[in-house]
Amino acid sequence: MSDRYSRQERFAPIGREGQDQLSQKHVFIVGAGALGSANAEMLARAGAGKITIIDRDYIEWSNLGRQQLYTEEDAASLRTKASAAEQHLRAINSEIEIHGIAQEFEAETAETLVEGADFLIDGTDNFQTRFVINDVAAKLKVPWVYGGCLKSYGIVLPIVPGKTPCLHCLIDHLPQEGGTCDTVGIIGPAVQMTAAYQTAECLKFLTGHAMSEEMIYVDVWGREYSSINVSKLLDAECSSCSSDAIYPYLKKEKGLRTAMLCGRNTVQVRPDQLSRLSLSELRSHLKPLTERIKENGELLMFHVEDVRFVVFKDGRTLIHGTEDVQEAKKLYQRYIGA
Repeated sequence: MSDRYSRQERFAPIGREGQDQLSQKHVFIVGAGALGSANAEMLARAGAGKITIIDRDYIEWSNLGRQQLYTEEDAASLRTKASAAEQHLRAINSEIEIHGIAQEFEAETAETLVEGADFLIDGTDNFQTRFVINDVAAKLKVPWVYGGCLKSYGIVLPIVPGKTPCLHCLIDHLPQEGGTCDTVGIIGPAVQMTAAYQTAECLKFLTGHAMSEEMIYVDVWGREYSSINVSKLLDAECSSCSSDAIYPYLKKEKGLRTAMLCGRNTVQVRPDQLSRLSLSELRSHLKPLTERIKENGELLMFHVEDVRFVVFKDGRTLIHGTEDVQEAKKLYQRYIGA
């Protein structure tokens, strides 16, 4: 397979030297959904030496229209996105190192997870997680690229800690969109275009080139493109990236933690301390309560009180059918444990 990367090496800005550099780099991708899996696939095919991809969710049928790394079998078997991504990426490129992590990317573990990575890619769908990415990237001085897409458009912003404005600096300048993929929809080409710009910026940095200092907007349906140079918007008093930074989004919470899943009528609940949960034991406890229960070794799904629960091995639980955080906590404590 000596000519595996030959076409990429013939691209002058990368060349053989750049390919050798790329093979030594570690890219950490937060989110294995549409953007995350698209970036991961391109980087695996490009020969990035190590790819770590983390995601808290599992594969549903509605994902298959735009998350091209996954299959019908993945959805039917309720596989976690992280484990399915790892398997499919290894099938694409067995020469590189792939790690899939089926857990949430959060303040408690972010620094430990990212330590040693050369580049971060945002494949998430919510700003709470993006601000955790932003703070850990700023603290560890790891470059990253923000990406967001909805309907037919995408937004991409490369960030180099200590050089360019961080996400916290720019929050007032980012477009505010009230919808989500679940409420206003999205088309596959918008995902692929956004991911393409993200991966290109990643490849630039990892092969020794400067990334863009512009935030770009692309609409593949309306054939629109615009960009804004953000280099002068660095906030000297930013709490996330200034010399007096306190990294506010890396502060750890206590007690049961909750997170709304964007537009999905779902609340994630997780215990204060994550620990390995016996899904088989939980299944036996729940059997007297419901016949609608399914387990695959990675997660357990059951229905009770007109609510669907998806329980992961670390105790995290997605409670589908409510947006009431307090109600979700009560349901978690009732059926999973305090």
